[in-house]
Amino acid sequence: MNKMVEETVKNMMQPGERTREDYIGEDGLLYCGQCHEPKEAYFDQEKVGVLGIKKHPRECECRRQKRKEEEQYREQQRHEAVVRELKEHCFSDRSMKEWTFKNDKGLSENTVLAKLYVKDWETMKAENTGYLFWGAVGTGKSFLAGCIANALLEQEIEVRMNNFAEVLNDLSANFSEKNTYIKNLCRVPLLILDDFGMERGTEYGLEQIYAVIDGRYRSGKPLIATTNLTLQELKNPQDTAHARIYDRLLEMCVPVQFKGESFRKRTAQEKLGRMQKRIKEKMR
Repeated sequence: MNKMVEETVKNMMQPGERTREDYIGEDGLLYCGQCHEPKEAYFDQEKVGVLGIKKHPRECECRRQKRKEEEQYREQQRHEAVVRELKEHCFSDRSMKEWTFKNDKGLSENTVLAKLYVKDWETMKAENTGYLFWGAVGTGKSFLAGCIANALLEQEIEVRMNNFAEVLNDLSANFSEKNTYIKNLCRVPLLILDDFGMERGTEYGLEQIYAVIDGRYRSGKPLIATTNLTLQELKNPQDTAHARIYDRLLEMCVPVQFKGESFRKRTAQEKLGRMQKRIKEKMR
């Protein structure tokens, strides 16, 4: 029996394997030739009597560091795989994966608020608090919402970001599975509805919109929405159907205004300027 135990212990002695630099110390233990820490340790006398062997392996500093690096590498690989899969499910447009705070050019004054949402995520989740990004077209509402999504995804928190028109199209195309579809939208910890605007909504469309917003409200999970509607329009709806949607939305989300010129127009103007400059240089 002791031989079986001894063989088992020997098979576990990876940290105590000997290299050419290793040496036996005055205490009879194997020492690492690099860090000069022992790769072995003596059993207590009590255990020696039971096992019939005197020494057992231990990790020297070299081995500990190597093991930590291996563990960190495996953890990094696992983390990257999880985040990659979460992003695949979160975004319908691959370019949104690049909407990160790292790629933010600081053009929006609301970047601080977006970062604060990520920092205080646990509180936002517990209090069911979201944002309603409102303002003119091209002022960076969708981009900052995407930054929030990507930052949380990097923490392995599931987020789903959908264009609202796509949600309505999906509901119309899969009416028989409407409840399941809405349940899936309400399941994720954070839902982001991009380009929320239904001033021209049909009666059917408004019913679907309310079903999504109300379902999210009843799930007790936060919602972030972006819209080109003004806060005045949201607070003064044109009829009862819109009123119950907007009221529910404003109850869940803190309004955040986006001002300034359109980033898209600015980008287009910059591209035009660069092209004109190149043409002038070619013509010299």
